[in-house]
Amino acid sequence: MTLAAPVAAPVVLAVLFGALLHASWNALIKSATDKELDTALIHSLGFFIAAPLLLAAGLPAAAAWPYLAASSVIHIGYYLALAGAYRHGDLGLTYPVMRGCAPLLVALGSHQLLGESLSLLAWAGVAAICAGVLLLGLSRASASPPEQRSRALRFALVNALIIAAYTVIDGLGVRAAGDAGAYVAALFLFDGIPYLLVVLYQRGPQGRRAALAYMAGRWRIASLGTVASLGSYAIALWAMTRAPVAVVAALRETSVLFAALLGTLWLREPFGAGKAMGVCTIVAGVMALRFG
Repeated sequence: MTLAAPVAAPVVLAVLFGALLHASWNALIKSATDKELDTALIHSLGFFIAAPLLLAAGLPAAAAWPYLAASSVIHIGYYLALAGAYRHGDLGLTYPVMRGCAPLLVALGSHQLLGESLSLLAWAGVAAICAGVLLLGLSRASASPPEQRSRALRFALVNALIIAAYTVIDGLGVRAAGDAGAYVAALFLFDGIPYLLVVLYQRGPQGRRAALAYMAGRWRIASLGTVASLGSYAIALWAMTRAPVAVVAALRETSVLFAALLGTLWLREPFGAGKAMGVCTIVAGVMALRFG
């Protein structure tokens, strides 16, 4: 399948809105006192939204179920690596590294695995967005000691590979399903609960009681993160049926740009030359993808 024509403006705008949603639920995790448990809670609550959606949309085609199974397993690895990165390093460092490297890996693999071809301008756009995302991350000083920072970066790079893997798998799966709504509903039905069970098991009996009490007081605000997470990925999967997966993956990582802008405008975080360069590079990349 070759999708080399310029990406339609509505698709670009939809994916950018999805990126804003993605930045929002990550900001919610950043504000949490227990980031690991909030990650588990946000995604496990997806079951209660996905179940009625699946009843309304119907089951995806049988050809999509192997991709759903593979993606659900890979997502457990994603959450474990995500928690490891956040345990050892700052969110402002690890998140851009994870999200910035993944689209380039998707672009490198999509030609062989998906039969997609990108124009030279689209390749430049993917590379520019990846570079801009990394610039935004590296422009922020890390408070972690060098050894912890090194561990965090290892987790982040492993997670970039995992993100690239599930992006390609879900790109194939949503096309096999024939219905993005049915596919994302089925994915979120099973996606978060296994990781929640892993987190609760690791806490031990006393830790589980504390975790349940934490979730009881946190589920209302976490449900907003669930809606944002599901909406963001639903938009991305829908876009993958109308544009190359590599292009959608790169556009989606503009979530880091939105996170940086939100941090500057509402959290009073500094906006230096490094951030300015990152923002300009990402905007140039988006324009290249739009017309590439």
